[in-house]
Amino acid sequence: MKLAFFIAAIAAIQGAAGVALAAAAAHLDASPFLATASQFLMIHAAAGVGLAALARAAPRRQANWLAAIALALQAGVALFSGDMAARVFLSGKLFKFAAPIGGGLTILSWCALAAWATFAMLCANSSGTARES
Repeated sequence: MKLAFFIAAIAAIQGAAGVALAAAAAHLDASPFLATASQFLMIHAAAGVGLAALARAAPRRQANWLAAIALALQAGVALFSGDMAARVFLSGKLFKFAAPIGGGLTILSWCALAAWATFAMLCANSSGTARES
């Protein structure tokens, strides 16, 4: 699945942005907004790389759902973190409700991932293809 590479690329950019914001928080402005944005970006960058790898290994139909969830997760984090950074660098929000929309999308994406994983586990168990680890 080529989309997995796109997801990994977005995750890598988010990781780089997270490190850059951490440096900005340490050297330019000790704003809690920058620290929060940095943490969100770096944590979710790692999650994005993991989801990309999982999408590569999953059956096509499951991988498509997983890719959609991963992209929604990355979009939510980008929107939330972008709004946090805008409050420092632009002295204002990206747009009204940007942070709550991004945060809500992030939460919904995590919930969707839990549902996807449960469904994938049940499908694997019912088909007899579950691997024990």
